[in-house]
Amino acid sequence: MIVRKGTEQDLAAALTLIKELATYEKAPNEVTVTLGEMKEWGFGNDKQFDFYVGEKNGKIIGLALYYFKYSTWKGKCLFLEDIIVTESERGHGYGKLLFDAVYNVAENSKVRRMEWQVLEWNEPAIEFYKRYNTHFDPEWINCQIRFTV
Repeated sequence: MIVRKGTEQDLAAALTLIKELATYEKAPNEVTVTLGEMKEWGFGNDKQFDFYVGEKNGKIIGLALYYFKYSTWKGKCLFLEDIIVTESERGHGYGKLLFDAVYNVAENSKVRRMEWQVLEWNEPAIEFYKRYNTHFDPEWINCQIRFTV
């Protein structure tokens, strides 16, 4: 597998992987983003995210999507929104290659913190993140307000 920066032409495959992840996380109906929105927010004037893809034999099998955010306490931070490897290709180290690509962006961008979330029941992911000396924060509760657009 090769890891490369995602392009606009990769968005359809990226959206397929996002939907696969939603199914894995027991929320298949929660994906509401459209391909058009991904094009606008990934490549338009109001760019919101960047991503890497993992490609094997000409097919996109992995995705790592991230964006920069600002912390009042720390300053510039990087948030890894999702790292996805298609189910049939898991367990071969491809997730590590994608994670490392984003880690390198964080390091080279001189952010103060790289952060992400993991579901408490996702033991394979938790064990993977432990290899990076990850701090798992027991104090903070995730909060959301959901809007329909």
